[in-house]
Amino acid sequence: MNFPKIYNAPQMMELIQQIGFLPLLDSGIDGFSAEDIVDEDCRYINFPEGGWDWPLWKWKGQIVTDSPCVYGKFFNKKAGFISREWWPDFCNYRRSKNPRPDYESIESAILDVLKNSGSMITRELRAACGFTGPKMRSRFDSYITRLQMATYIVTEDFVYPLDKHNREYGWGWALLNTPEDLFGKSACECDCSPEESYERIKEHLHQLLPDASEKQLEKLMG
Repeated sequence: MNFPKIYNAPQMMELIQQIGFLPLLDSGIDGFSAEDIVDEDCRYINFPEGGWDWPLWKWKGQIVTDSPCVYGKFFNKKAGFISREWWPDFCNYRRSKNPRPDYESIESAILDVLKNSGSMITRELRAACGFTGPKMRSRFDSYITRLQMATYIVTEDFVYPLDKHNREYGWGWALLNTPEDLFGKSACECDCSPEESYERIKEHLHQLLPDASEKQLEKLMG
């Protein structure tokens, strides 16, 4: 499939609804990422005098909050978008491979904190879970990535610090939440088997990406 060039966030929202799945950055499949299909002016750029600009990166929050899609690290531990239409099937398949963590596990404790506290930025959640010692950040991030890959945690929005002029700056912090809290329990439920969901997704991706190999698609689907 030849994707149209994208010049703004509304166009990206429309495309996500049309194709259902879209990794943010390199997916391992040529041309299949938001970064690949945006116009060159929307890609990352370093200014000679210092500083940077990345319109695509800045669109993420608007896309997540203003369109019916889900965002998180879903594709081989990399971030991307899934339309709400395809989310139940994706949840159904991924959770069949990754059952809810055992009650006494660290992952379960993280989910309990998030469920009881509501949405939290990553660093706040990390502190609330007691991951405050040396080298704890990368360890905690690995748990969050696993929970996102298993569809138990998603990104609700992005929060940016403000400078002295009250302007947002920096890369932003992910505001995390559970999809059940964000969308409702029914939005994560599917009326077919995980195997049927897998086949539905696989067939859709075959039609969307006819030149991709079986290995590439299986890696993308996890």
